[in-house]
Amino acid sequence: MHILLERVGRGDVRATWLDLSREGVPERMETLALGGLPALVEAEEAGAPGSADRPRWVWDDTRAWYPALLSAGARVERCVDLRLCHVILRGSTLTAATPLARADPGPWDAVVEPEAEAPAVHTALFDLDEPADAAVASPASVRDEFVAQEQAIASSADPRRLRLLLAAESAGALIGVELQYAGLPYSAERHDALLTGLLGPRPAYGRPAVLEGLVRELREQLEAPDLNPDSPPDLLKALQRAGILATSTRSWELRRIEHPVIDPLLRYKKLSRLLTANGWTWLDAWVHDGRFRPDYVPGGVVTGRWATRGGGALQLPRQVRGAVVADPGWKLVVADAAQLEPRVLTGLSGDEAMAAAGRGKDLYEGIVASGAVDARAQAKVAMLGAMYGATTGESGRLMPRLTRAFPRAVRLVEDAARAGERGEKVTSRLGRSSPLPGGRWGEVQSAASAADATEADERRARSLGRDWGRFTRNFVVQASAAEWALCWMAELRNRLTALAPGAAFTASPHLVYFLHDEVIVHTPEELADEVAAAVRASAEQAGRLLFGAFPVEFPVTAAIVDSYAEAK
Repeated sequence: MHILLERVGRGDVRATWLDLSREGVPERMETLALGGLPALVEAEEAGAPGSADRPRWVWDDTRAWYPALLSAGARVERCVDLRLCHVILRGSTLTAATPLARADPGPWDAVVEPEAEAPAVHTALFDLDEPADAAVASPASVRDEFVAQEQAIASSADPRRLRLLLAAESAGALIGVELQYAGLPYSAERHDALLTGLLGPRPAYGRPAVLEGLVRELREQLEAPDLNPDSPPDLLKALQRAGILATSTRSWELRRIEHPVIDPLLRYKKLSRLLTANGWTWLDAWVHDGRFRPDYVPGGVVTGRWATRGGGALQLPRQVRGAVVADPGWKLVVADAAQLEPRVLTGLSGDEAMAAAGRGKDLYEGIVASGAVDARAQAKVAMLGAMYGATTGESGRLMPRLTRAFPRAVRLVEDAARAGERGEKVTSRLGRSSPLPGGRWGEVQSAASAADATEADERRARSLGRDWGRFTRNFVVQASAAEWALCWMAELRNRLTALAPGAAFTASPHLVYFLHDEVIVHTPEELADEVAAAVRASAEQAGRLLFGAFPVEFPVTAAIVDSYAEAK
């Protein structure tokens, strides 16, 4: 059963019970005050977890509906996030011939920017003001959009794959809201102590003492008394005046230079970055009441990876991970999927030799054992080169050996690259497709094909084609890895709920952090071992959902710790 939720005016909501097996004829319709919605949700969710009696809630945007429901104690098991699903169905090659994909752009195609400067805080049950960006669509558009999406799925090239993807994407939307609601357990006192140990005490203004000391050292060594190391042009000029042949101030280039000033300069850049991204100002803005609550944006990247609206949750540096600490009587279960993207490539390509290389062991060590390369570091470089399109240096040198050992895996990414170079879409395992290259790309290709094209036109076209080919080469792997991660989290969310049936959300094991191939669960100590087992079982299930019986493994490490810093 599906229950559609639609705003009616400023103070009411319309719920429509819809059974798709009966050709979408509404079984029941009810209009109620917004304040009564949590009670309705709780009543409908009263069945056993995972049972057919529980509905799938259909709404325009999970971020507009679920935070207030969750705050009121009404937790949802399943939903259809029409906006997230619309993006996938509009762009997928599997639905390219459907009316939904071929329609002119409309309100459902509005782009929501993934970045903001301050944390989002949901305080009221529902904001009764009409949203400025029309985030909640009209009742008719919600019903029409749901019907259009169902028709697009049914007439697609592979409904099963798409339904799994849309279910996983919508589950991710629920998880994103729950991550913010629960928050990552975080000690402001530990964070302050870590910053003080690295930077010196918090200054009233200006740079902390350690950074000021490094600035003095840099100015002395470069004989530049007015140097501002935070200004790349100023710093580059100072380096060149000192006879240092640097062409940029990027850290990777500076590391290649032998000079006494490089070590303090690199240290300054690292600590300055920490201060800017996760210093005391960040602490004041984002950590409250013992929790860090970032605002996640599921599907915020074209590959399906998540983004955040500020807070930098996807770049939490190692220097401050010691501030992530479990509550008394609780533990953190920190889980990391090993070599996720290479293993996803294995499943995508159906490469039996690569699957055997990773069976029961480190995949890179297995590649060495196969004789494809001589050392683990070479295996890693070769695989990254294959997935990201490196054609020079050690990656380029190793590619022929990798191709001979694992031809199907290499052929898959090479085919994706060639498709991108031709300006075509590529599609993930479950059906998310890459965007087409922008207008300038087409203009350049057309100019190179014209009768009066010059060699410069042709070089420019080849260069842009290769650039887009590198994007599509990686897209198929990264997007499929994002799908695996969504299935992993969705399955884990269900298993965590089953460990403490009937318990309040934050009183039972629950997800508190996600980073591409890593999750953290906050759990009562007595359930920690069961949570770790659930993490591993969920990874196995995610592999089966995506790749069926193909023997590719997705090993996951699950560390039971008091602090995030202890897990690595």
